[in-house]
Amino acid sequence: MSFVKPKKGLGQHFLTDQNIARKIVDSLGSDVPDILEIGPGMGVLTQYLLQRPELNVHVIEIDRESVAYLQQHFPTLQHIWSEDFLKADVAGRFDGKFNVIGNFPYNISSQIFFRVLAWRNRIPETVGMVQKEVAERIAASNGSKVYGILSVLLQAFFDIEYLFTVSENVFNPPPKVKSAVIRLRRNQVETLPCDENLFVQVVKAAFNQRRKMLRNSLRDFCEALPAEFAEKRPEQLSVSDFIRLTGMIENLKNNKA
Repeated sequence: MSFVKPKKGLGQHFLTDQNIARKIVDSLGSDVPDILEIGPGMGVLTQYLLQRPELNVHVIEIDRESVAYLQQHFPTLQHIWSEDFLKADVAGRFDGKFNVIGNFPYNISSQIFFRVLAWRNRIPETVGMVQKEVAERIAASNGSKVYGILSVLLQAFFDIEYLFTVSENVFNPPPKVKSAVIRLRRNQVETLPCDENLFVQVVKAAFNQRRKMLRNSLRDFCEALPAEFAEKRPEQLSVSDFIRLTGMIENLKNNKA
């Protein structure tokens, strides 16, 4: 097998530029030996990962044709999982921490980041190529029009870096949008000073009705929102503001009980 045909249903856009592939792999630190590549396709990133002797490379690929290609062309690649990343118990297969890298399929990139978030204490670093708009959203600061749920939840636990933009012309087939490479590095926050499940609920509820003032969008959580937040909209709040607001709502609930 000399070629894998990209499958639209899997959101496959194979990177063809070797310099960009090398640059993506070089963006990953080397502190943790175990590395998981998501959706390697024909191995454009895999080949450079395997050139780093300090790394123990694992790949997970849902496309059986790509798996067959990898087995044929990369005989030294010992860990190939022919599975759906979104359904596999990935974290359970590593003894300790592991990093994540990949040219993430556009149609599941947000879901991938939510899984990284769920495994945040196991994943020190993630380097991913995603749709440019998604990268901008994740890295956005409060006040930005694209600041949203992913921005707040990921920035609470990771330091985010927008590394570089990638043209649509270096893929087969070319996507209709530009891509970008983003890096997440776990910060020093072990636990939030509030109920973390409530924090997620508050952030999602606020941005699901982002045009409304918080006193309206968060009415189900608190009948009388603290005055400093009541007439603000979600994009006006920083990550620390959301954490503080969640703590206030938690205290009001406890006092009421």
